[in-house]
Amino acid sequence: MKTTIVRPNLNNFIKSLRDVGYTFEIAVADVLDNSVSAGATQVDIHAIAKPELLFCMLDNGCGMTELELVEAMRLATKNPDLKREKHDLGRFGLGLKTASFSQCMKLTLISKKNNEINIKQWDLEYISLQNEWKLLTPEYSEYKHYPLVQNLENNQSGTLVIWEKFDRYEKESFAQRIDKLRKHLSLVFHRYLEGIPGSKKLKIFVNQSLLIPFDPFNKMNQFTREISIEKIKLFGSSIEITPYILPHHKNVSQQEWEEFGTEDGYIKSQGFYFYRGNRLLIYGTWWGLHKATDAHKLVRIKIDISNDQDMFWGIDIKKSTANPVPEIKQDLKRIIHEVVKEGIKPFIKRASSIKDKTITRFWNIIPDNNQIYFGINKEHPIYQTIINQISPETQFLFNSYLKSLEAFLPLPAIQSYQQQQPHQLKQDELMSEDEIKDLAHKLKEIGLSQEYIEKLLKTELFKDRKELLQ
Repeated sequence: MKTTIVRPNLNNFIKSLRDVGYTFEIAVADVLDNSVSAGATQVDIHAIAKPELLFCMLDNGCGMTELELVEAMRLATKNPDLKREKHDLGRFGLGLKTASFSQCMKLTLISKKNNEINIKQWDLEYISLQNEWKLLTPEYSEYKHYPLVQNLENNQSGTLVIWEKFDRYEKESFAQRIDKLRKHLSLVFHRYLEGIPGSKKLKIFVNQSLLIPFDPFNKMNQFTREISIEKIKLFGSSIEITPYILPHHKNVSQQEWEEFGTEDGYIKSQGFYFYRGNRLLIYGTWWGLHKATDAHKLVRIKIDISNDQDMFWGIDIKKSTANPVPEIKQDLKRIIHEVVKEGIKPFIKRASSIKDKTITRFWNIIPDNNQIYFGINKEHPIYQTIINQISPETQFLFNSYLKSLEAFLPLPAIQSYQQQQPHQLKQDELMSEDEIKDLAHKLKEIGLSQEYIEKLLKTELFKDRKELLQ
């Protein structure tokens, strides 16, 4: 059979390769995976916008010889189906290159091992001109003045990644990207920053600032509920699933509420948190198995798998999306059904309190042709006192005013604040203790019967303040 070698147009191929869909923080995390796999205990990131955008990341891992460095620069350097070491966070052998190319045009690696320093470089502009994958070996002396190079020389071993020729970001927005990077790395590597049993804690510095681990389940809070761990055996592998119900906003400070709501908010942050080899890959998703709702916004379900189960989860090159196989989805659906019932309890408890017949409330839920509305309770003793002391004309105006209040209750605004800024809602604090005491004094001046006092003592105002009406 006759064959013809057809080489790709590298200029066009590189453009496609660069558009995999990385964000800055996901690209950095993908490269940092290599540092973890290399046994690093410290990673230093130096990122500046002026005079030119420059990103450098140094680890103190095992480093690479020249041959190992060349192999690391090869695209698809590893077979994704091969079994990996337990601590290896890679899969395709593409992450370092695709993540780097998505951000910049020039990738340089400088590595130290056995007291020898080696340097290799991909320059996409040069490759496009040559139309060949020609790996460069620049003069090491040209990089002696770069950030963190001196630190590498002082280390026993390690690798320095340098990104140059950024062409997709404005200098003015780079500071915001660095701030987002800090938050992302604190989350996805939080277990390594906290310390994994049997290994040293990982320290990550971003522009000399040490990252603090961010545990998305807020396990240090006494009101966080951890539901029983479930282990699922599937295809000979073990999947560990641990559901959590985060604290209701009434049980945390505003600062803590906002911190654990993350920038995405509680509604978007609910769902599965998917860990592979202790590294958080994907979070805030139901994988289409459940609809994100306000009622379930406190539910977060942790999934732990080992790094030999990728084929069952459809993990992509960026390690930022996944799609579990149908056999796994069946178990996940069952777990969702069980957990959301627990997750909705804090809200059901508060919502059902209005139906408590032992308390006389200001508002009632009133059925109306298979629908409901919130209405003023006209059986309330204070309402009855007012209505009995005014003329029929004034009664009409008063009831019309109350009906207008019911009709124009700002439910969308209330719901919005409840979802996004619950600590700013101070509705239940509008009436001070002094104002309640004054009201009790005025009511007693009217001359209260024992029957009337018993009714008042069942109201929201006085059920816990019985001494005011004695």
